[in-house]
Formats: sequence, structure tokens, C-alpha cells
Amino acid sequence: MTDVPASALTEAELYERRERVFLILAGVFLSAMTLLNIIGITKFIQLGPFALAVGVLPYPITFLCTDLICELYGKKRANFLVTVGLFINGFILLVMTVAQYAASVDPSTMPPWQTLDLASPVPLPTGDSLEGKVELFSIMYAMTSGAVTASMVAYITAQYCDVQLFHFWKRVTKGKHLWIRNNFSTLLSQLVDSVMVVTVTFGAVFYRGDMTISTLLILVASNYGFKATVALLDTIPLYILVARLRRYLRIEPDAIAASA
Repeated sequence: MTDVPASALTEAELYERRERVFLILAGVFLSAMTLLNIIGITKFIQLGPFALAVGVLPYPITFLCTDLICELYGKKRANFLVTVGLFINGFILLVMTVAQYAASVDPSTMPPWQTLDLASPVPLPTGDSLEGKVELFSIMYAMTSGAVTASMVAYITAQYCDVQLFHFWKRVTKGKHLWIRNNFSTLLSQLVDSVMVVTVTFGAVFYRGDMTISTLLILVASNYGFKATVALLDTIPLYILVARLRRYLRIEPDAIAASA
């Protein structure tokens, strides 16, 4: 990250620099959120003590991005990004639904990898099951559409909660102690997200009796444990990034980048 003396930067160049950094942070945020929806619950992994859906892996970075945007650009910009993310969630679900219910080509012309022959019924998170010869996309849709819906519900609640709490703690601490607003806002919003996304995604499976309450609680605990661990570990990177970006973007302490 190169820098130049303040006197060498015009107002237009400084504005472009600030918008460029915002675009990078927004791009990372939206990419991580989209990846969560695409890979979703297609695979579960054991990461140390945590049993996780692979879609959870990139998700904690979204809270780091919103905290950086809150700190550098303010509440209005952070809420705007969260709203854009919500519409992207809806767009993903719309495209997947259209693709699922669109007419397929003649089975005789399908590539061999497009269909799978399931010897026995496979229960799905939606409460339905698949059996016999099914299209690969149907399995993908069944595995991800419910997760995307759950993600939308959890996402809008947790991300807006994170932004509101971040600024609440900023007011309480009078702009000091960045670690307090970073951790206290993220830890609570991650808890909301973890409980909601797991219960909404697997609610039908639990209600049907294919999942015990202990398994559901393990998923919630693992989901939250991983996110909380990452949230605590990102405190140091957050301090470093805020300090460097404030200098790079010419933002005074306790100030935010001005909009056009």
C-alpha cells in the first residue's frame, strides 16, 4: 500500500482512493457471502473441535469487512452494503429456482454427469426426499435453496444487528477501545446468526424426526464456536488495518470518509 504526501493528493484523487478501498472491502464481503450460499451445506467438515458446513468457512470475514466499513465509512455505508447483500441473496435464490423449474433437455441428450441414479431414497433438509434417476442440479438445488433461505433470514438479522451494536458500543465508549465494539458487536450478532441459520435450515429435518435435539445443538455450538473464535482472532488484524487505512485514506481519528 504505497502512500504520497497529503499535499500531493488532489481532492478528486483522495475521493477515488477512498472509493477504491470501499469497493475492495465490499467485494470481499459480497464474495464471502455468495460463496456461503453456493457451497452451503453440500459438505460437512471436522475442523478441530468444530463440525461445520463448508459454507461457514468464509462467513466470519463478512463481519470483519462490515466492522472496517463502520469504522472508516460510517453506519450509512455499512447498512447500504448489507442491503445490497440481501438483494444478492434474493437474486441467487431466484436464478436457482428458475433453473430448477425450467424444462430440461431430452434425457437422451444429457451429458452423463447431469443425472445420478439413487438406489434408495435420500432425505433432504427441505423435508422431501429424492429417489431413482435425478438430475445433479436437483440435488444441488435441494441442498442449497433451503440454506439460502435460512441464510437470508439469519443474514439480514445478524448483519444489521452487527452494524447497530458496533455504533452503540462506539457511542458508549466515546469512540475509544476499538476492541470492545468489534468483539461485543460481532460475538452477539454471530450468536444470532448461528442459532437462526441452523434452526431454519434443519428445522424440517428435526421436525420429521431425522435429527435429534443433541445433533441440532452440536451444529449450533460448532457453528458459533468457530465464528466466535475467528471473531476474537481478527481483533489484531482489525487494529492493524484500521491504523494503516486511516493513514492511507487521510481519515482523522474519530472521523469517517466523507461521501460525495
